[in-house]
Amino acid sequence: MKPQEPERKILIVEDNKDVVLIVQRKLNRANFHVDAAHDGVEALEKINGHEYELIILDISLPKKSGLEVLKEIREKGNKTPVLILSGLNEVEDKVKGLKYGADDYLGKPFEPKELIARIEAILRRSNATSDMKLRADNLELDLIARKVSRDGKEIDLSPKEFSLLEYLMKHKNEVVSRQQIAQDVWGYNFDTGTNYVDVYINYLRNSIDKNHEKKLIQTIFGKGFMLKDE
Repeated sequence: MKPQEPERKILIVEDNKDVVLIVQRKLNRANFHVDAAHDGVEALEKINGHEYELIILDISLPKKSGLEVLKEIREKGNKTPVLILSGLNEVEDKVKGLKYGADDYLGKPFEPKELIARIEAILRRSNATSDMKLRADNLELDLIARKVSRDGKEIDLSPKEFSLLEYLMKHKNEVVSRQQIAQDVWGYNFDTGTNYVDVYINYLRNSIDKNHEKKLIQTIFGKGFMLKDE
């Protein structure tokens, strides 16, 4: 028996419950699991509490507009793809939505087949680049752009600091010894009389953890270091 593909989680943020039911019914048939939020505040609660592959977002929402929701999650560094589904179909509305960080914009009324096609296209683009981005908690490392950010704020690192962080993120939640780091990052055997690994770990801590309550880089005494992602 062929195993069933796992459901992909999508959040639809829409105050019109008839539209929600239509979208849920169509996407469930396409093997998506669809959660719903009916206002901007509820949307933020769900986004902050769950991981979604994509968010379908209306603009005209009670309590907090879709654009406010979009702006807030992007400022926090949330890169989840967003498809705006709105009855506001003027060019200016579409441009504003894309400028706020949406990945696509579909006007109402819409054809369910087009909605699914656009979702699949967004997810294909997202999956094509996801392997080139490493994430741990709210820390992101972009291997292509060679950029690092935490909470959406870019962090400047030297090339060697970047390589060390890349190594730690590829081994997140694993204890790596000083010897492993020296061999895999610097490319030579570890000399117990030097402390360059500790020096660069401290550089990273100052750049990544210093101004944050949650410390990601941890020392495991007698064993080495670990970048912890809960």
